[in-house]
Amino acid sequence: MNIITRAKAIENLKKYIGQDLRELAIQYKITTFETGKQNKGWKGLVLERLAGLTNNNSKAPNGLTYELKSVSFNYDRKGKLKPKETMAITMLNQKQLLEEDFFSSHCWAKLKTIVFCAVAWHGKNADKAEIIDVVSLDFAETDDLIMEIKADYDFIRNKLKTQGFEALTGRDGKWIQARTKGSKNSTTRAFYARPQLVAKIFEIAK
Repeated sequence: MNIITRAKAIENLKKYIGQDLRELAIQYKITTFETGKQNKGWKGLVLERLAGLTNNNSKAPNGLTYELKSVSFNYDRKGKLKPKETMAITMLNQKQLLEEDFFSSHCWAKLKTIVFCAVAWHGKNADKAEIIDVVSLDFAETDDLIMEIKADYDFIRNKLKTQGFEALTGRDGKWIQARTKGSKNSTTRAFYARPQLVAKIFEIAK
């Protein structure tokens, strides 16, 4: 079995920067919009193939896992590429949030292993979606940005302790937020990276 580490996956993905995911989906026979209804996971499936993750390959050994995340970028009024929206990190578990500090949390475990794949957004059901860049969050735990993310987590954690689960809203946090996932009236919460965090990660990785 060929082991595909995170570093190798990033190396493989970077070979496709500038190429169109839609054309690659057709090449790999992955359905996008052909049925008249969007296959919401098609970009992720294509990225997995490009990273080298097939039935005969696996992620890194010894539990060193990672996750590929497709992040849509579009142009702002000044013609600069920016993240289109927030990016889901992981579901929020009340018990775990109360018990775990940031560096022991599932939120940090997920965030530090994500491979961020920036993909150009040309509108819903667009005919193209080029890969713009591929980066990862490879900073020391003492880095200023990481400490600010930790401060967001600590604020959300303390708010859960003092005000309860229903008090958690998307207004909290500079870099990450804990908000409803799914419908507006959903009773679940998830951690999300704000667009400015995604932009910062790509900026610092240059």
